[in-house]
Amino acid sequence: MLPSFFVSDLHGRTGRYQTLFDLVRKESPRGVFFGGDLLPHGMDTAWQTSPDQHDFLQDFILPELRRLKNDMGEDYPQIFVILGNDDPRFHEETLLEGETEGLLHYVHGQKVAYESFMVYGYSCIPPSPFQLKDWERYDVSRFVDPGCVSPEEGRRTAGPVGREIRFTTIAEELVGLTGNDDLTRAICLFHCPPYGCNLDRAALDGKKIDHVPLDVHIGSIAIQKFIAKKQPLLTLHGHVHESRTLTGEWRDRFGQTVSISAATEKPGLALVRFDPHDPGPASREIL
Repeated sequence: MLPSFFVSDLHGRTGRYQTLFDLVRKESPRGVFFGGDLLPHGMDTAWQTSPDQHDFLQDFILPELRRLKNDMGEDYPQIFVILGNDDPRFHEETLLEGETEGLLHYVHGQKVAYESFMVYGYSCIPPSPFQLKDWERYDVSRFVDPGCVSPEEGRRTAGPVGREIRFTTIAEELVGLTGNDDLTRAICLFHCPPYGCNLDRAALDGKKIDHVPLDVHIGSIAIQKFIAKKQPLLTLHGHVHESRTLTGEWRDRFGQTVSISAATEKPGLALVRFDPHDPGPASREIL
């Protein structure tokens, strides 16, 4: 099987996308996985090349995928996409349009076959200090870390509201997503990393809120417990850009599960190549 590609946290940087699409044309991977935080921040218009461009998905990503599919024909890869906590949820509609065209699989809350494997997608993170709450849930309880804003506050562009937010946790949603499925051949595409590992280490050393030290690990306890219990073959993560710099690692292992991050604080594209038949020797480079 040809290698698969994994990228995350591209944040609307068109140079990163062009580097990726050029490599897809050159190397013809069977699958390409996008781990969320794909869109530009707020009012960032640096990606625009004409006044007619307003929507990054409609005016950049989908046209680029159409060109890629036209160029590659039968070699066009399966493309799996989730959004991240910086991506407004109302963009789901555009991704579903792309799915209808056969350009991608939008996999948040879904499972989709990939060769002899099954891909599960999930975008949500635990409560953060940020105001956009489209992709935030309570983790395993309604606890909120010091300095963070609960999922019931902040702002939302789409998705559940009210009691559904108040009484929903990441732990419960992961049970609903995977049920009693055997995950020994599963690839889990998560935006958030598991708690307390090499992949969720944030630059919060020495920082306090109201004299309370902040936890330097900002991943999900629910995802940590899910991996420990269900032991999927491979989990893919992003979200914490500085984790590689702080820990010196971009992957971790939990029993039989290999976990990989493609987040980076460097200006280039962090590209992970992996073989789902043997994910342990995966490679990562900054391009």
